[in-house]
Amino acid sequence: MTTSEPATVDTALTKLVGEKTAKALAGHLDLHTAGDLIYHFPRRYDERGEHTDIRALDVGEQVTVLAQVQRTAVRPMRQRRGNLLEVTVGDNSGGTLTLTFFGNQAWRERELRPGRWGLFAGKVTEFRGKRQLNGPEYVLLGEGGEGEVAASEEVEEFAGALIPVYPAAAAVPTWVIARCVRVVLDTVTPPDDPLPTPMRVGRKLVGIDTALREIHRPSSKEELYRARRRLKWDEAFAVQLTLVQRKLRSASSPATPRPAKAGGLLDAFDARLPYELTPGQRDVGVEIAADLATPHPMHRLLQGEVGSGKTVVALRAMLQVVDAGGQAALLAPTEVLAAQHHRGMLDLLGPLAQAGELGAADDATRVELVTGSLGAAARRRALAEVAQGRAGIVLGTHALLYEGVDFADLGLVVVDEQHRFGVEQRDALRAKADQPPHVLVMTATPIPRTVAMTVYGDLETSTLSQLPQGRSPIASHVVPVAEKPAFLDRAWRRVREEVTAGHQAYVVCPRIGEGPAAEEEPPREDDNGRRPPLAVTEVAPLLAEGPLHGLRIGVLHGRLPADEKDAVMRSFADGDLDVLVATTVVEVGVNVPNATVMIVLDADRFGVSQLHQLRGRVGRGAAPGLCLLVSEAAEGSSARERLDAVASTTDGFKLAELDLEQRREGDVLGATQSGRRSHLRLLSLLRDADLIRDARAEAITLVEQDPQLARHPALAASVAALVDEERAEYLEKG
Repeated sequence: MTTSEPATVDTALTKLVGEKTAKALAGHLDLHTAGDLIYHFPRRYDERGEHTDIRALDVGEQVTVLAQVQRTAVRPMRQRRGNLLEVTVGDNSGGTLTLTFFGNQAWRERELRPGRWGLFAGKVTEFRGKRQLNGPEYVLLGEGGEGEVAASEEVEEFAGALIPVYPAAAAVPTWVIARCVRVVLDTVTPPDDPLPTPMRVGRKLVGIDTALREIHRPSSKEELYRARRRLKWDEAFAVQLTLVQRKLRSASSPATPRPAKAGGLLDAFDARLPYELTPGQRDVGVEIAADLATPHPMHRLLQGEVGSGKTVVALRAMLQVVDAGGQAALLAPTEVLAAQHHRGMLDLLGPLAQAGELGAADDATRVELVTGSLGAAARRRALAEVAQGRAGIVLGTHALLYEGVDFADLGLVVVDEQHRFGVEQRDALRAKADQPPHVLVMTATPIPRTVAMTVYGDLETSTLSQLPQGRSPIASHVVPVAEKPAFLDRAWRRVREEVTAGHQAYVVCPRIGEGPAAEEEPPREDDNGRRPPLAVTEVAPLLAEGPLHGLRIGVLHGRLPADEKDAVMRSFADGDLDVLVATTVVEVGVNVPNATVMIVLDADRFGVSQLHQLRGRVGRGAAPGLCLLVSEAAEGSSARERLDAVASTTDGFKLAELDLEQRREGDVLGATQSGRRSHLRLLSLLRDADLIRDARAEAITLVEQDPQLARHPALAASVAALVDEERAEYLEKG
């Protein structure tokens, strides 16, 4: 690079840190430009006086610890020639860690003398009950000496009280990243501050250059706090600007109003409903009815606990649209769930869904099911009903999205379990309408307020918190088979007791078995040496021959042909099977009120929300439900604590908060959906609720004054860098 070309955030790292280091940063951490590296923020900060608690390290974790050498020992190796150097290091928590180095390395013994402090990086393993790092990378702090960095530029990185520890890789340890960051900060021309000055002053935010320098090389805790607050603000503000802009555009789009009709299908349905709607269902119904009557597209999120009655709310909205001359489509994630919706709606509607048949009601419509497994003749008939408008309600899976599925007048799209669908799939169904249809997305995974405000910020949100009458409580317990193997025998006896009492049971496994499949983990040991996860096709015969011998056992998983899946589900629903051994194909929407017990095997292999969803399959009738979470996770481990938390409450919102704590924020914000890099690094949807709320208020004010940010080009560019177009689409479509 010549002096006439100053380095900027867009400058390639190869021009700043050397080709070899730049290649390692790109290959292992996906960092290519100066800007990528500047926004690769430290994971945490160590202090000389306050160190990472070594006792809290998990086996299998890739760690960087700040510790002090306590003692060294050299002993000959038994299996091969040479010596083994064992170095014991510790921190102020009282915890110790053993570092092991193979081969004759006398120089390393001299270097790692007791009393020296250093950063040690490696993977935590366990040998004879002691945690250790085998051949770790390290850098020593303080005094000079052979192998140390004291006489080099790196020392400056560790001279302050706060030592940055970066997300790193074995080939690129944290101190290499710190050195590269220092080079970039000293070389690159700082970017212009994108925030309008009045906002920055009014919100007491430091400048962007100060924030970026202090987050990497903090001069004090106070300055670090101010830097993090500014950079969190940038992230929250970028997301909220995107959402507010898109919400404004959506609100101005035209849509066909679908007002309620007195004496129509909806009124007839309400009159024949065999139970009372809950107050929550009535209130949400009023909100949706009002939205549907406007000349702009509804874009509403309906969230509610497992079993809170979302489907009835959606069906009432669909009937209002049919009353107004339109059609409604419900997109379900699995054929099992689509078929169940179809059966359930036909039962609820009765003669209201029998248009063209003897005994049909005067204003009757038709309810059609469109799935990939329909035979050719049935598919032609169903598609004709849809295209000619005789089918007012259309239920289906991804098959609804295919070319050849045409609607006469699509007025409402309902997306069930919206997290199961990609952006393109949801958009493909909306594109089948002449004008933007009204959209209702539903989820049984409760969403914390800040997630709703951030991820679904361009949707209106409705929540069902009450359970319908007749639902029974669900008791949940962890079955710790490693410590108390007899508890598993007792679990199988509980299944037999429930079946004897006339009830049914689920047994859920994390894997199908017998080869690869989309919904299963690969059957191999993981990095911590754990056995492969249990599989349906292996567990079912063992149960049939062993603890559940004599019971009628069915098997259900995603690799079965659709007609076979439907037959198994029908058999279970009709009471012809006692036990259903299944994968998570039963996770959402499956409704068998007679099922009272669920055993989840290898429960620690499932996420918090997934376990909550699974548990919701029992306790759907008059008899109480029981969910047993079977796990080999050790007491005190993070996996076991997660299971204990699930067992301790059936409050889905509390569990959603826990789930959010344990997931990367980037996943929540759609990083896994788009597969693109994101600069959303610091914002915590749990801890930064007030900041997100304030950022939203500022975004609304700014967009009302300058909808396209035409008067704020630097801010528009910053938003584009933080929330790329693909992620903006994800945020818009929920």
